[in-house]
Order: sequence, then structure tokens, then C-alpha cells
Amino acid sequence: MTLRKIIKMPNSFLRKKASLVDKIDNDIKNVLDDMLQTMYNANGIGLAATQIGIDKRLIVMDCGLKADDENLKPNPIKMINPEITFSSKSFKEREEGCLSIPGHHAIVKRPDKVIVNYRDENFDQKELEADELLGVCIQHEIDHLNGILFIDYLSRIKKEMILKKIKKEILNENRN
Repeated sequence: MTLRKIIKMPNSFLRKKASLVDKIDNDIKNVLDDMLQTMYNANGIGLAATQIGIDKRLIVMDCGLKADDENLKPNPIKMINPEITFSSKSFKEREEGCLSIPGHHAIVKRPDKVIVNYRDENFDQKELEADELLGVCIQHEIDHLNGILFIDYLSRIKKEMILKKIKKEILNENRN
């Protein structure tokens, strides 16, 4: 497995709509493994292929599995060509962040339950009903595949504030 570089705002590739995967081969399986390793290394819970500069509809997540009240155990999920087929009409607000917009968080309002259809590593068709953190993560990562970022759900003023801070951070990095 290889750690991949996570691209960050304002890289325009983050706005690209990703292409469908038409077959699973070792390259796709290796990319999925690399994505999981990269996500874990960055302390994230989800990662889309577009975030590492790959034009494919691939996402990985690990929101843990509640084993008991004290421990979460790893539960990695790999999705190929994920598509939300149902979104509840009720919404929930939750704080979101993004590995491509590090250090910035905001409250985002999303449907509180979704059903997603996808292919697994064996190209078998799967369906998953998700709510809470996993539901939010699925929506967030599929948004990446469509060129949408969590800041796009914010008011114009909040979004502009974050974008200004990002520009300032880049200027400071370039000075050092």
C-alpha cells in the first residue's frame, strides 16, 4: 500500500465530476487500499478518489462499528460507483470537516437517512441503509465525486470567510 497525497482547496480537481468505474482490476483494488491507508494516516473517516487526484467514482470510509458502549472497532467500507437512491425528507445538522479543507469545520444540514447502492471490490451489487455519522459520511464523500464540497452548503458569507482563510494560509505557507 502506498500513501497518496491528498489535494487541498483551491485545487480545481476537487470540482471535477468523477468518471464511472467500468471494471474492477488490480489497479482499482490497489487504489482502494491506498485510499484507506491514506485516510487512516490523515485521521479521517472518509476519502474520495478525487481527493487524491484520481478521476474514478471510488470512496472509502470507516466510521467504526459500535461493538459496545466503550469501544469502536474498525469497519472499513469500500464503495465503487456509489449512488444514493433514497434520501429521507427529515434533516439533521452535524459538524463536518474535510481532509481537503484541513482545519475548517462547519455545521451542515443533510438528510438524516440515506440508502446507497454501490459495487464492492468483487463488483458485486450492494445496498446500504445509513444514518447518523455513516449517513453523513456517505453523502459527504459522494458529494466529492460530484465536485461538491461541504462548504457549498454554507451561506455565502460563511463560505467566503473560509475561502479567504484558505487563501491567507496558502500565502503564509508560501512565505515560509
